[in-house]
Amino acid sequence: MRIFLTGGSGKAGKHVAPYLAEQGHHVTNADLVPLGHPAVADLRVDLTDAGETWSALAGLATFDELDLPEKPAYDAVVHLAAVPAILLRPDAATYATNVLSTYHVLEAATRLGVRKVVFASSETTYGVCFAQGERRPLYLPVDEEHPTVPEDSYAMSKVANEVTGRSFQARTGADVFGLRINNVIEPHEYAEKFPAFLADPSLRRRNFFAYIDVRDLGQMVQRCLETDGLGYQVFNVANADMSVAATTQEIRDRFYDGVEVRREMGRDETFYAIDKARDLLGFDPRHSWRDVLDDPGAQEG
Repeated sequence: MRIFLTGGSGKAGKHVAPYLAEQGHHVTNADLVPLGHPAVADLRVDLTDAGETWSALAGLATFDELDLPEKPAYDAVVHLAAVPAILLRPDAATYATNVLSTYHVLEAATRLGVRKVVFASSETTYGVCFAQGERRPLYLPVDEEHPTVPEDSYAMSKVANEVTGRSFQARTGADVFGLRINNVIEPHEYAEKFPAFLADPSLRRRNFFAYIDVRDLGQMVQRCLETDGLGYQVFNVANADMSVAATTQEIRDRFYDGVEVRREMGRDETFYAIDKARDLLGFDPRHSWRDVLDDPGAQEG
């Protein structure tokens, strides 16, 4: 596929873009900063500018494409670009950048006939991650039916983007998938960050004690590209286990006392439910911090 991928130089994108290229796709990285990967074309695009966004999606990706009989069209858009959290820019700028850029990408893509758009939403939409004070989910595990009522500018922008995605899907009939991505972890971060998480699980409360390995995020995007005909969908994206050594029961007893539990859960199963992605897309996360670090709980057992 010829893929227009935004934000390919960011934390997630710099892994996802090469991963898709390795699967045989032709990937254009639309970003303000080049990725510089030999298998990925770089195009500097300001996605908050409607004209630039439209022109980039309608244009060539590489000089090699000049040798084709006619200009090729993009088969899919993967939209990862965003101000990635609160406290990086003023709240108003975070909201405006994320909402406007997503609108421009969706409008240009669907009007140009792209039939598959995958965009990054967020775990923050559930209103827990960036809440003032302590906030707990209404029930466990947290699935895609859980209410999304955030209070921060970043999560608000992601909820607005989901509404925008649903609207463009209704208008065009294209497949538009929103990925509610959990805390993105790069392989080197297991050794750097996870020992502290294993020692103190409370550090992971705001992330539902979950995480997503960037390599499994790449697989998730690939599954979305391979699966057609689902219309508008949102999917939780996380690894199958928790980011702490404590068991699900221990975490429930300590942090979620009184919170409704809607089904039986495995010993180490993530509270950030990925059943929908597994069932509809065949998502099968394969990486874990346990591949790198010892599990203190397993040793004690």
